[in-house]
Amino acid sequence: MSAAEHKQSAVHETPDRYGAFPRLTPEQLEDLAGHGERRRTAEGQVLYREGEPFREFLAILSGTVEILHDLGGPDERTVAVHGPGRFLGELGLLEGQTAFNTAVVREAGEVLAVPVERQRTLVGRDPVLGDLILRAYLCRRYLLIGLGAGFRIMGSCYSPDTLRLREFAARNRLPHRWVDLEKDKEAEALLRRFSIRPEETPVVIWKGERVLRNPSNAELARLIGLPAPSPEAGRCDVMVVGAGPAGLAAAVYGASDGLTTVTVDAVATGGQAGTSSRIENYLGFPSGISGGELIERAVLQAHKFGARLMVPAQVSALTPQDDEYVVTFADGSRVRAAAVVLASGVWYRRLEVPGIDRLEGVSVYYAATVHEAGLCQADPVAVVGGGNSAGQAALFLANHASRVHLVVRGGDLNADMSRYLVDQVEPHPKIEVLLHSEVRRASGEEKLESLLVEDNASGEHRELRVAALFVFIGARPHTEWLRGVLALDEKGFVLTGADAQAAADPTRWDLLGRGPLLLETTLPGVFAAGDVRSGSVKRVASATGEGAMAIRLVHEHRGKTGNLVRSAGP
Repeated sequence: MSAAEHKQSAVHETPDRYGAFPRLTPEQLEDLAGHGERRRTAEGQVLYREGEPFREFLAILSGTVEILHDLGGPDERTVAVHGPGRFLGELGLLEGQTAFNTAVVREAGEVLAVPVERQRTLVGRDPVLGDLILRAYLCRRYLLIGLGAGFRIMGSCYSPDTLRLREFAARNRLPHRWVDLEKDKEAEALLRRFSIRPEETPVVIWKGERVLRNPSNAELARLIGLPAPSPEAGRCDVMVVGAGPAGLAAAVYGASDGLTTVTVDAVATGGQAGTSSRIENYLGFPSGISGGELIERAVLQAHKFGARLMVPAQVSALTPQDDEYVVTFADGSRVRAAAVVLASGVWYRRLEVPGIDRLEGVSVYYAATVHEAGLCQADPVAVVGGGNSAGQAALFLANHASRVHLVVRGGDLNADMSRYLVDQVEPHPKIEVLLHSEVRRASGEEKLESLLVEDNASGEHRELRVAALFVFIGARPHTEWLRGVLALDEKGFVLTGADAQAAADPTRWDLLGRGPLLLETTLPGVFAAGDVRSGSVKRVASATGEGAMAIRLVHEHRGKTGNLVRSAGP
């Protein structure tokens, strides 16, 4: 296509898809005008550039703007074209990340520019405008992920470090594309172009010019603009370990109550809930909500109240010191906290069968997100598990795979799966439910090709030809670093309340004149919420409630008199 033809085609506005490109009303533009300035634009002007932080929220008053990926590079392509009334940017603008594409003026006109910090405040204060912008930005983020925009991860499918980087990018919902060193045709050209030796992979290629050789998760996070732990020692009122639903709820309620609140997570915000394709029984969302959208909303809410979120930040030790606690990170940095909320969640258990080890991350997965579903294309897949996570995954994958085999060890789908999911799974034309069934062997050379499944009632065997396996067979808690520090149950979950009191050192509590509060552990001022807590319900709603409740109990611990909100009178 010639430059003239390209310019002519570029000015045609991209149709709105799924609410990704809505138009602001004249009233909304007028309200925004009071917080920013009108600015003339010139043809060819770059309004923001890929790889650089957003500085302004831009609404188009006249003219057109083209959104491009890899501007000037070999993979340059148009993502969208916007005209008057539309606004620019994507999720990174609200979350402090760098831009994943470039905005170029194609027809001169005028824009309304609002500083980013002021725009973040407006999104939090105006529910109508905030919801419109947030939904559009979430849609744009998933559009970019589907296009394979953003950075590239080039490496072997057999490399654990490649798997680590891909998981980090997927769990943080970061636009990226994986270039398979063994199979992708462009891999060899990229190796030559950037003078990369195969043994130096995996590498991350950013903006088509910068190369990070086998970066750590923290190095990749800094490249994208995710907030990393501060190297200098600091202090906070509440340290929240884990950024799933329980941790984010604690962050929101802690910060909104005026406590200096820091929330950290070793991998990503969202925990296991963030990988859920659809949550349909969460109060207030009758049509359901994806785990990613629920978590992004919670992250923005936590930022709104001033909570600090740091990812990735691996906590390695918790040490009592002068009625407070020193939290030590894997990189050696430390933060002192008056109270701690443990909300580190769980990891899904691995399926231990012959042949599966070398296929993990290649075609055996422990999450079913857009990333994994995109790798399945139209192939048949299998899901192992009989709980809600397995049911949600089966329904989601049925939209991508040609067939979904749901392998359930028990004899009744109702035993561990919510009725609303059973009612969708059982009649689904693309889902086959195999009860009394267990996987005995995984086969395949470079990727999964088949599974040997045994009927544990009859002893009969059956071979399933599948291209991918998704495993949801229970979970184990993130508590290895807490052994010897506070009391855990036999499975490693944290004891709280009455259970903690039975295991606590009475001399420690006699000085306080009380026993552990409802969610308090065997250490005063250290609370546990969500899936990591012994006896928890393992539901998003209950985890959120416990995160909020933990902050109420933090106040009681700090003040020794109950809630900070006191009734009037003497």
